[in-house]
Amino acid sequence: MNKYLEIDHVSITFPTDNGPLNVLDGVNLKLDQGEFVTLIGHSGCGKSTVLNIVAGLLQASEGGVVLEAKEVNEPGPDRAVVFQHHSLMPWLSVYDNVRLAVDQVFKKTKSKQERHQWTLHNLELVHMEHALERKPDEISGGMKQRVGIARALAMEPKVLLMDEPFGALDSLTRTHMQDSLMEIQARLKNTVIMITHDVDEAVLLSDRIIMMTNGPSAKVGEILDIDLPRPRDRLALAENPTYNHYRAEVVRFLHERHLQKGLDQNDSSNEKEQAMPRDISDNEPHEPPVRLAS
Repeated sequence: MNKYLEIDHVSITFPTDNGPLNVLDGVNLKLDQGEFVTLIGHSGCGKSTVLNIVAGLLQASEGGVVLEAKEVNEPGPDRAVVFQHHSLMPWLSVYDNVRLAVDQVFKKTKSKQERHQWTLHNLELVHMEHALERKPDEISGGMKQRVGIARALAMEPKVLLMDEPFGALDSLTRTHMQDSLMEIQARLKNTVIMITHDVDEAVLLSDRIIMMTNGPSAKVGEILDIDLPRPRDRLALAENPTYNHYRAEVVRFLHERHLQKGLDQNDSSNEKEQAMPRDISDNEPHEPPVRLAS
C-alpha cells in the first residue's frame, strides 16, 4: 500500500568549481497523512535540500517525490513552505499578505466574500486577528512568523514544509509558537515536515524524528518513533522518562555524528598535506613547502 507522501531514493548532485558535489545519496522516507515529521542533523547534511525537493523548488538527480500517487516535479499550492525568515511583503498589511495567497489559490473557486472570510479564519488560527491592518515592520518577529504560517495554511496545503520557522525567535516566543503549531496541527491534521536544530523541539512536536548523516552524500541515518500521547504538555513532559529517553537518543546520534565529522575533517586535512609537493625544483628558491593547517 502506497504512503501519502513518498521520498523515493532521492539523490542530488550539484556542479561546483571543484567538480560534482553529491549532497544527498539515496534518501528514502514515507509519510502517512496527518503525520508530523522533523528532520534533524548537523549543518550541511542536506535537510533544506530535502525540503526544497519536496516543495518542487529543486529537481532530484535520481529518484523522486510522490504525493497522493502523483509525481512532484514543480512547486504547487498543495505544498506550502514556511521559511525561517517570514518573507512577508513589507508594503502589505497583515491581512493583505494572507489575502494575496488566498486570491492566488482560490480566485476561481471561492467568491470574494468567501475569500475574505477564509483570510480572517486563518489569521484567527494563529491569533493575529487583532493586527489586520498593521504592516510587517509594525509587529514583532513572532507575530511575523504567525502571519507566515497563516499564509501557508490559507492555501490549504496537503503538506506543510517548515524550514527552521522558529530559529530566529527568542526562547519565550519560540515556546508560544510551538504550542500554537501543535494546536493548529491537531485541529487541521496537516502533514508536516519540519527542519529543526533544537532537540527538545523535535521531540515535543514530532510523530517521528528523521536523523540525517553528515554531508556530503547524506542519507537517513536513524528514524526515531515518538510514542507520546497528544495533546502534549511541555511542563509535564520535562519529568517524563520516555520523553527524556527520546531526547537522549537524539543527542547521542548528533554527538556521534559530531565526532565522525571531526574525524572526517582530520582525514581530509591529512590527505591534503600528503598531496602537497615534496620536491623543490633547482630553479626555484629553496624554501620549505607550505603545509595546510590542520
